[in-house]
Amino acid sequence: MSAVFNHTIIAAKDRARSAEFYRDLLEASEAPSWGPFTNLTLDGGVLLQFAEPPVDIQMQHYAFLLTEDHFDRAVALLQESGTDYFADPQLQRKGETNTEHDGRGLYVIDPAGHGLELLTRPYL
Repeated sequence: MSAVFNHTIIAAKDRARSAEFYRDLLEASEAPSWGPFTNLTLDGGVLLQFAEPPVDIQMQHYAFLLTEDHFDRAVALLQESGTDYFADPQLQRKGETNTEHDGRGLYVIDPAGHGLELLTRPYL
């Protein structure tokens, strides 16, 4: 058996704001938080930990696989909140989604400046 992904720390300017953004968009569950972390869990027990590092934040890319229904809810949430999203990673096709890899996808920038990709079909 190969390794199973367990958790990651996502650098945030405001950990509570970033955690709220991910919780709402990904429909994640709140998890017990401790020390410098605000935590969420995804299906499969994957822990997302948000922290405010004392250094400049470098942009990271995080991709999340959603069901078709969840994707529709995520798009509606982005539209209702006035959050820009794009069909392409170059952020040129604003307000559009793509149909690559036999599914749908979009890109959005989180409150800390990280790029999130939401997709309905895995690349592999």
